[in-house]
Amino acid sequence: MNIKQRVIVLIREVEKGKYSNIALNEYFRANKLSKKERGFITELFYGVIRNKIFLDYEIEKRTKTIKKDWLKDLLRISIYQGTFMNGDEKGVVWEATELAKKKFSVPVGKFVNGVLRSYFREKDEELKELRENNRLDILHSYPKWFYEKVQEEYGNEAENFLISLKKVPYMSVRVNKLKYTEEEFEDLLKELDIDIIKKVETVYYIDSGEVLYTDEFKDGKIIVQDGSSYLAGRILNPKPGDIVVDTCSAPGSKTAVLGELMENNGEILALDIHSHKLKLISENLNKLGINIVLPVKMDARKLKEQGKHFDKILVDAPCSGYGVLRKKPEALYNKNLENVVELAKLQYEILESASKVLKIGGELVYSTCTIFKEENTLNIEKFLNENKNFSVMKMDIPENVLGEYDKFGGFLINYKEEILDNFYIIKMRKDSEEC
Repeated sequence: MNIKQRVIVLIREVEKGKYSNIALNEYFRANKLSKKERGFITELFYGVIRNKIFLDYEIEKRTKTIKKDWLKDLLRISIYQGTFMNGDEKGVVWEATELAKKKFSVPVGKFVNGVLRSYFREKDEELKELRENNRLDILHSYPKWFYEKVQEEYGNEAENFLISLKKVPYMSVRVNKLKYTEEEFEDLLKELDIDIIKKVETVYYIDSGEVLYTDEFKDGKIIVQDGSSYLAGRILNPKPGDIVVDTCSAPGSKTAVLGELMENNGEILALDIHSHKLKLISENLNKLGINIVLPVKMDARKLKEQGKHFDKILVDAPCSGYGVLRKKPEALYNKNLENVVELAKLQYEILESASKVLKIGGELVYSTCTIFKEENTLNIEKFLNENKNFSVMKMDIPENVLGEYDKFGGFLINYKEEILDNFYIIKMRKDSEEC
């Protein structure tokens, strides 16, 4: 099967609701491909999803309704390749024309040829006009509400945010120090001829996903995890013997950081509202050799209704996910501003509930993988105003992780950081009973 036909199959799966990262990983596991082929498929696949608004805008300017999804995806792929991958435009047009002829008919091939030739003839002027007319929402492929929201919150920095969230992500894995050492992992990378792009403590950003097919990964010596996610757990910094709760645990990667820091000594309650996710948490943590975790089916908003109190609490709250668009670009198309407001309310309810069962002198980390202030700074402002018995603690952010502190001391890993996911983290202490 032609590589572009393979990509069309993957795009269809995402359009039907499958997560892009899951679709791609499943495809690579089921098909033996060269490193070059995997790289090309990844770039085309994610590129089309990231730039769908721009691609569809250009297609719709030159066509009436396209009833065949396959044909529309072929046009998307071809325009993306010729615009963002510096593909040879004549070669791109020729290949797309031939694929359409074989799949449908000669007239359909001629239709594809005409649409693409029209676009490439006008491409430079099109890009120039979008910028001059301040249609950066289309140019960078964002829903208009999202573009306006980022512009409102970040002003002159808005375009930097928009560009940053469209960058290609790197594979990142964390060394599980309960089973493995950084030195051993670096020796493995040398054996596999894999380069390290960036290292954040025990998290490595690397230029190949080949490590996922190794015995070391199967044995739980390494785990897929972003540095931002790791930092949320590491900053909480639970000690051996602590009683800890991870309020929104699945799939358990942050819970694993907590278990490792506790040296597998103490107790962690890992909450989730879905039974099938509790099984996933157990499987992942057993693989990593962590046995102090008790998965519990519970709505974290009801945490305050049970009698147990905790030394440390991680509230990595459900959020809009706009900080991880590099890895899950389809999230742009299935949420809106109303969802952000609803999520901010949910996050606050979880945070408020968790605060009631934190011991005096206990510590709590609140984090989200999003960039909007409703879900981050504004939630913290409301919480601190209503809970005078809490204070913000200083955090140890690695020097090679870039971002900005907000007025309360929360840290947003933002567009200045080229590699890690955008992420908000703040740490608080309960100084006394409620004032």
